Amino acid sequence: MNFTRMMSLIAKELNKTSETQVDMALTMKMATQIELWSKMFQNKAFWLNRNVKSCNLSAAIASEIARLVTLELKSEISGSPRAEYLQKPYAKMLKDIRRYVEYGCAKGGLVFKPYVTEQGISIQFIQADAFFPISFDDSGNIIRCVFAEQMRKGQSIFTRLEDHELKGDKLRITNHAYRSTTDATLGTEIPVQSVQEWSRLEYEVIFSGVAKVPFSYFKVPLANADDTDSPLGCSVYSRAVDLIREADIRYSQISWEYEAKEAAVHIGESMLQDDPNDKSKKLYPHGKDRLYRPLTFDTGARDKPLMDTFSPDIRSDPLFQGLNSQLKLIEFNCSLAYGTISDPQNVDKTAEEIKSSKQRSYTLVSDTQMALQDALTDLIDAIDFYCSIYNLCPYGSFDVSFDWDDSIVVDAEKERLQDMQEVREGLMPKWKYKVKWQGLTEKQAKAELAAEESQGIDFPGDE
Repeated sequence: MNFTRMMSLIAKELNKTSETQVDMALTMKMATQIELWSKMFQNKAFWLNRNVKSCNLSAAIASEIARLVTLELKSEISGSPRAEYLQKPYAKMLKDIRRYVEYGCAKGGLVFKPYVTEQGISIQFIQADAFFPISFDDSGNIIRCVFAEQMRKGQSIFTRLEDHELKGDKLRITNHAYRSTTDATLGTEIPVQSVQEWSRLEYEVIFSGVAKVPFSYFKVPLANADDTDSPLGCSVYSRAVDLIREADIRYSQISWEYEAKEAAVHIGESMLQDDPNDKSKKLYPHGKDRLYRPLTFDTGARDKPLMDTFSPDIRSDPLFQGLNSQLKLIEFNCSLAYGTISDPQNVDKTAEEIKSSKQRSYTLVSDTQMALQDALTDLIDAIDFYCSIYNLCPYGSFDVSFDWDDSIVVDAEKERLQDMQEVREGLMPKWKYKVKWQGLTEKQAKAELAAEESQGIDFPGDE
């Protein structure tokens, strides 16, 4: 699916059926950037060719940030039979969350979209180059969005556009299906149920009393320098596109340096035997045809010797130093600590600069964790919405807990001891300590404390 082309086709289709002009929140400028970030992540950036190879920095950066963000993430829904039902699809989703957060970090955003199946609730992950935000409210929440799905069957291309629109407290979801033989158009509209894979879908569903759309949007918490008016998230490497391009060029120069100066022996053709099976080829000593380069030498006193070794020095040190300097610039612009992708043994920085770079990385990771927590909270609300609409489980309240690992910068044990000291001095409630360090909800922590006090069990650190 070509993202920018699909955006144009969707805009055209929306305006065909709307009485008023539909202006998409997703601009062509932003769509072009998302397409670029996606290509970079897939190692298909426009500057790559026979002479410029990729060192795969984009995927490495997104992967590292996703790893730090989801490192030892623990989250649980508890407190009632309804919570147990919600927990099943939620826990299944969390098992694979790092991979999808990586896609979100690379492309600027990710949608978590629950849907009802015969087995219960499933969760679909929709990447930034497969959904098309139409409008946002004043708080930056999506209130209309189109999801595109395509499949090929023989010579036919089937496209489904799922339109979610929230007006007031009414949510309208419509499914439009199209059949075409070319990517250039959506083609002819057909009944959505005429396609076997979509046969269980309704053309239109309307819900009342809805506060927000039944999906969640995770976006990277960075200011959008590519389109300052866009409410969409941007890639974690959006500020380093040109730097990554230059790094690929320098990496390719190093590869060429090794290839161009590979050891060789220039040997006169007259010293080689003809291949008995193919007179146009020569037989090389011990089959080492890569080492020998046959040349035609004229005989004579002034000619070069019939065998000459080619083994020039490789300028590896200055080339690697140049690449390493470029990698440090990329680290700075992507809020990574020095030594993350550059050579950690060659970090020529003061202790204060290194500490500052770690704090910069921690800030990005912490902000991204909070953005992901907001998205997961909205996802739970969306699952709860479908449970209520389709009466999938008994009603009931529930608690949600999140436990994020911050040991990338903070000495966790030192902080825990400090918090325990604050508990002793009455500066921190005991239940807050349990919530922070034992991953309990507030309700669970207070219940445990009450049980311990009734049994005469002292809190750790109590005199």
